[in-house]
Amino acid sequence: MKKITIVGAGRVGEMAAQIIAEKEMCDEIAMIDVREGAAAGAALDIYETTSLSRFDTRLTGGTEPALMSGSELVIITAGSPRKPGMSRSDVLGVNLAILRTILDQVLEFAPQAMLLIVSNPVDALTYHAWKHTGWDRKRIFGLAGVLDSARMSSFVALETGFSGKDITSLVLGGHGDTMVPLTRFTCINGIPITHLLDTPAIERIIERTREGGAEVLGLKQTSSAYNAPGASIAAMVDSISRNRKRILACVCPLEGEYGQHDVAIGVPVVLGRSGIERIVELPLNADEMEMLNRSASQARSENEP
Repeated sequence: MKKITIVGAGRVGEMAAQIIAEKEMCDEIAMIDVREGAAAGAALDIYETTSLSRFDTRLTGGTEPALMSGSELVIITAGSPRKPGMSRSDVLGVNLAILRTILDQVLEFAPQAMLLIVSNPVDALTYHAWKHTGWDRKRIFGLAGVLDSARMSSFVALETGFSGKDITSLVLGGHGDTMVPLTRFTCINGIPITHLLDTPAIERIIERTREGGAEVLGLKQTSSAYNAPGASIAAMVDSISRNRKRILACVCPLEGEYGQHDVAIGVPVVLGRSGIERIVELPLNADEMEMLNRSASQARSENEP
């Protein structure tokens, strides 16, 4: 890619920018934040590592939305973070208002871009971005499944002691308490974890996955997670920028897939240069389908805040 814009120069946005720049996924990164100096400072701080980390990606930052002009991808991390004891849904009202302002700026300055929504609650905000822009849904997707699946893999590694490099996990549904960790599709070097772990161990992994963000927030107190979210954003950008066509779980507006309409939740998609190239429909069993339906119903309830 030539240019990517990150709206929101908080810790998640800054971490994503650092990885994207270091791995040279684009020629230029623009960072935008309403706080005077925040985006410019973050961009300069990252760029000052160019000779140490050996990259040529250019970074700029500021408060003006016109900085996003010419972007092929706009990543939205801006919003009010949740505090200990808050759910992702608790910040819906304020973050939806912020999102609508940013979307109007994207429509004006980067109308050909794709949108990657990161701000919470990501399922509802991705749905609203789709409706607000009127764009083809392949251009609008949200972060959740990549992050939730990465967290699940880490917990499998901690539970088993096996190498995290060999673990692939899959988490579908909404990014919250009703997410759907699919143990049948979670494997260690191709072997489903159901063949290697007993039921109590698997239940512990599922619970930690559902509470992954809250656990970090509860421990840090003054900051929510940003390392894993930043790395997850970068994984999605890498698949798009380099047209890898990876199958990743992303929040996507659904139009009949998995029997769902009028909702955006995490499902496996083929992510390539044009965005979402295909939604992969898995043969879910009755229990898995029931959990996904419940998760979709919860996400749908937030479409009208």
